[in-house]
Amino acid sequence: MAQEAGMFMVNQTIGSVLCCKCGILMQPNPANMCTKCLRSEVDITECLQKHVVIVHCPECDCYLQPPRTWIKAQLESKELLTFCVKRLKNLNKVRLVHAEFIWTEPHSKRIKVKLTVQKEVLNRAILEQSYIVECLVHEQMCESCTRVQANPDQWVAAVQLRQHVSHRRTFFYLEQLILKHDAAGPCIRIKQMDQGIDFFFSNRSHAVKFVEFWVKLHQLGIVMTNNSCRMIPKAIIIIISTPSLLKSVQFAVKI
Repeated sequence: MAQEAGMFMVNQTIGSVLCCKCGILMQPNPANMCTKCLRSEVDITECLQKHVVIVHCPECDCYLQPPRTWIKAQLESKELLTFCVKRLKNLNKVRLVHAEFIWTEPHSKRIKVKLTVQKEVLNRAILEQSYIVECLVHEQMCESCTRVQANPDQWVAAVQLRQHVSHRRTFFYLEQLILKHDAAGPCIRIKQMDQGIDFFFSNRSHAVKFVEFWVKLHQLGIVMTNNSCRMIPKAIIIIISTPSLLKSVQFAVKI
């Protein structure tokens, strides 16, 4: 409109000022200092934790979340990155912008994480800075693995899968389902038997949940009578038992 009317237009330009400390030309900011001088005056990572010790179980590949919770996480995974960041103190004083792993040797027992944070400094100027956190990995077995190493037969509940046929095709299929859904995660030991597989658990609730997984996956009915289980031909029989073998519950599962 102004050009059509023949009016004079002034081009919009971004003003520049001199840094009050080093004198270089820069775009203005509330602190009137360049980024290099601002970082030399203020270190927003000074009060942040840069070293932390984490406890790792080498048997089950879990990390200790104090006081007694163990979290399973693979090396350089998203879960491990979240775990390492949550272990840092005073991180709520800054704004976390980005976090990533820095590659280290697997046998070095050290995990390095690069964090980028922001914080308001002089005259409400926002300063962004990156720093490295070193996590020292301390090897220590969890309670479940310690019990297994002390006595491999120290289990609380066992799930026994049985099928009286001449082939093992059904168990190969079950193995693929277990790996796909990670159903045997809480299992402390797996033993192959003549006509089936035994799964040992340190907690009876884990064994019950393992059986409920199969029932829910295949929408199966539960048969509580031993005679009924035996009458179903080529059925998978699941037995929950205790070390004393005083009680057992049988389920007939048609695959």
